[in-house]
Order: sequence, then structure tokens, then C-alpha cells
Amino acid sequence: MRAAIRTALIVVMAGLIAGQSSHAQSAPDRLRVLRAAADALDMLRFSDIGAANSRLPPIDIVNTMEFQANGTSDMNGRAVKTDYHVALGYNPAAMRIEMTRTPDGGSAQKTIQTVREAFAWDESQVGAGLVPGKGTATPVAAAVQERLLQLWTLPYGVVKAALAAGDKTTVASEGGATVITFPLSGPLAGVTVRATLDANNLITKVETRADNPARANLVTVTEYSNYADRGEVPTDIKTPGRIIRRMGGRTLLDIEVKSWETNDPYLVFPVPPNVKTAAAGNSR
Repeated sequence: MRAAIRTALIVVMAGLIAGQSSHAQSAPDRLRVLRAAADALDMLRFSDIGAANSRLPPIDIVNTMEFQANGTSDMNGRAVKTDYHVALGYNPAAMRIEMTRTPDGGSAQKTIQTVREAFAWDESQVGAGLVPGKGTATPVAAAVQERLLQLWTLPYGVVKAALAAGDKTTVASEGGATVITFPLSGPLAGVTVRATLDANNLITKVETRADNPARANLVTVTEYSNYADRGEVPTDIKTPGRIIRRMGGRTLLDIEVKSWETNDPYLVFPVPPNVKTAAAGNSR
């Protein structure tokens, strides 16, 4: 999936700049809307190559990101105080979520949930399981899809995945709002994303549905608001200031973002050997 996403933005945007359209009748509208969504987030950068009126195709500069937030999350059906730290990357597709949750009258409980491509695991500390004696990595194969979904339903993941879906992506106007609909692929094949844009072409709502009722954990609604550049080093990339994620009417997460590093921070997500071994055993 990542190779298609890496090339799709360059190829599709280059065609749009050149005034080309694909064979699909809706392609011009689709490309304009996706370009507008990418521009609203300021994901793209252009480079002149010296000659008059000559430019290189736009480059998607969003790969690794890191953000800090706090608010509440669901814990056994209750909303509890939560400190939330996320590190993520799109090449390869990976995400690490550190949550410290403090129930009323209880002690703080920290979890570290990690996913990379087809692997998911929990860490007792960041980097656990990579060096003998340094923490424990617990394989959680059943969590791969749910964790990847959180990555691809972030605003940047939506733009990348919608471009990668090509002609399968559709654009419509509903109730005065622009709506982008497309299927995901790879481990998330069978999941459809529906993203709503506001008047400024920023993604404000992302809804997902699954083709199989047994995958109810992949049916979510996420709302984004209060976009701004929150990087310690300004990059002009817009990031949401509030994130609310729901599933089946239950609020899983409601957080306010405090900082969001968009200047391609150095982040790695190596898969511990025991996680690879467990995954290989499950595939037999």
C-alpha cells in the first residue's frame, strides 16, 4: 500500500497541474478536491527547476509526525483522564500510541500500543523486546486493523489513501459539504472511508464502515476541529486541535492537542523478533 501512496500523489498531482484528466468521468472534480484538501493541510511543496514556467511535480512532505494531547478516553465504559502521546509514520505505515489513564480515585495506568504494517504489539516501554532484558513486547495480532485504521483516518492518511485508491475514489456534494468516499486496501481491504470537508477544504469528519458485520471495531466516526500550525518549528502544516473518536455511539477518545511536530521528526518502529515469530506462526 505504501508504494502506491508514495507515487500516487506525485503522478496524480502532476497530471492535474498539466491539465490532464483520467478516463473516469469524475476525475477532474476528484483531483481538484483532493488537491484542495492537500493544500488546506499544506502537505505539498513545489520546486522550480530554473526554466521559465517550469516546475517539478509537488512533493508530499508529510511522513513522520509526533503529537502530545490530553483529555479523556474510554476505559471499561467510563471516560477517564488521559495523557496521549502519538508517534506515527506513513513510510512504512506505523503508529505508536502511549496513553496514561488515571481513573477517578485510582492510580495512573500506562499502555503503549504499536503497529507497523502487518504487525501489532504492546510494549512495556518504548523499544521493548528489541534488546534482551529491555522490556517486554507482547504480540497482539488481532489489533492490526484497528490500529492501522487510526493512522489512515488521520487527515493526512485520508488524503494519501484517497489518492492511492485512484478511480475508486468518488467526490460528491451533500448538504452543501464536499464528501470524499474511497476504499482502503491491504490489511484494511473491505473498509470504506467517507471524509467530509468544510468550506476551507479541511477534513472535519471521517466515517468508516466495514463490509463484514464481524468487523464492528472498524466502524468509527472521528471529528477534527481547530486546525493550526502547532509545531515547535513552524512548518505551515495544519494540524487539528481537537480529536473526538466514536464507535457505536460510545466516545472512545476526546482530546485537545498541545503540540504537533510536523518537521519530519526522526522516528523508527522496528518490529521485535518475537512479534515477527508469532505472526509467522499465525499465518501457517
